[in-house]
Amino acid sequence: MRIQIINGPNLNLLGKREPGVYGSQSFDSYFEQLKKLHTSLKIDYYQSNIEGEIINKIHEVGFNYDGIVLNAGAYTHTSVAIGDAIRAVDTPVVEVHMSNIYARELFRHISHISSSCVGTISGFGMNSYNLAINALVEMIDDK
Repeated sequence: MRIQIINGPNLNLLGKREPGVYGSQSFDSYFEQLKKLHTSLKIDYYQSNIEGEIINKIHEVGFNYDGIVLNAGAYTHTSVAIGDAIRAVDTPVVEVHMSNIYARELFRHISHISSSCVGTISGFGMNSYNLAINALVEMIDDK
């Protein structure tokens, strides 16, 4: 089973950026932990600060991977195009946020991608990614 994790803008700064909100661990070190937790899966990771590159990655993997875990960052609240890209592919996508977006600023309560995704997980820090992977695996195994 192949899972693609896609992180959006500023998530390359995890571990440095707002540690009170996002923690002090880098995503690269957490990614190594995820791979050890899920040895039976092939998990790939991609990060971009550029909306079009995120869309291109969704198009690239959206017909041949089993699942996508997407943290679109701030694009969640602004990008109709990413939502359209998700709807255009066959691969199920889980929307992920490390923080509880509903406990933050009002503009973060609106997602332009949630309606295109099979589910949304937020508020569990880095573990949000693990929860999303587990949900995808269970959903795919049930099919």
